[in-house]
Amino acid sequence: MLLGSMAPRRRWLLLGLAAFVAVALIVAGAAVVTRLTGDSGPDGTPVAGAPSPSPIGTPTPSPSPSGPPPGANITGPLTLLLVGVDTRVSVPGWEPHSDAVLVLHVPKGLGRAYLFSLPRDLLVDIPAFPKAGYKGGRTKLTHAMSYGSRVPGKPKQPSTAQGYELLRSTVSGYTGLRIDAGAVLTFNGFDRLVDALGGVDIYVDQRVASLHRRPDGRYRESAPGGYTGPQQVYEKGERHLNGWQALDYARQRYITGGDYARQRHQQQLIRALTRKILDEGLARQPERVDQVVAALGDTLVYVGGNRIVDLAYALSGVPQDRFVLVGLPGAGVGKGSAYRGEQLTTEGRTFITELRAGHADQYLAAHPKLVVRN
Repeated sequence: MLLGSMAPRRRWLLLGLAAFVAVALIVAGAAVVTRLTGDSGPDGTPVAGAPSPSPIGTPTPSPSPSGPPPGANITGPLTLLLVGVDTRVSVPGWEPHSDAVLVLHVPKGLGRAYLFSLPRDLLVDIPAFPKAGYKGGRTKLTHAMSYGSRVPGKPKQPSTAQGYELLRSTVSGYTGLRIDAGAVLTFNGFDRLVDALGGVDIYVDQRVASLHRRPDGRYRESAPGGYTGPQQVYEKGERHLNGWQALDYARQRYITGGDYARQRHQQQLIRALTRKILDEGLARQPERVDQVVAALGDTLVYVGGNRIVDLAYALSGVPQDRFVLVGLPGAGVGKGSAYRGEQLTTEGRTFITELRAGHADQYLAAHPKLVVRN
């Protein structure tokens, strides 16, 4: 099935933010309000040479009252793969690395949603990907995006959408979940998105000193062994963060808890943005949607197999209080110079197994520490 018809761009702006609210997550929602990267085949694979979306035109007509609502045939389960990539994709020839990998799973019935992160350094089996000339291997999850992005004969023109294909296959193989749609957002795009929404209120659950930023937002100067200069510090408690602060806070991993704390902070930020959108009713303000889209520009890629309008309406009934953040524990494999990556603990791996079997609630009730509360 193609990725929706090429309706006027305003249609995707309005329905995109509706999906943003309905799915209750920042990346997928942002994905559907931006220009599409192209149409997709039945399994979500982008189709080469697909037409570009049309410019803004006639507003989308409302569904006919006599007909079934969009997405009426979608009952779940649904799984979305959400990816944040290194800002250096703006450097010509820089292969995108997946710095944040989040999975949103909505079970059959669409009454609850679970969001969990996979460590960027998770040791996984990456399948062969002839399109990029990759023969397959066991390595860190973050490399799937970069290996898959390589375009034979075009070493300086990596494809983010193509990299997502290999990452999607890798995550699907590891979790056993079918990936129905997904989005890739650069960190620059995330920064712009938060500012376009007027900042975000978030509970900072531990003191975080920034490795990258000064208190005024400027980048710290690089020095042998790291960076130098004053550091921006996020003290524990309720805070209002602007775009660069929210991004900076969610990127820090050289803190207590390491990358697992960073994954938790990214999930908390997604929930805080969701609440912002719901509380202010932004989905019903077309002018604000336009502002968000203009802020994102070309910093986001969307890849999906469902029509956006169907997906948005189908997920609109997921209650906010049933949007569950799950932190999967893990540990390093190897030490020092022999460090190979990360692996989930038995508790973390079992959650994915129980989620796939439809027993996530029972498992979380027995393992409450996995639920991210703040």
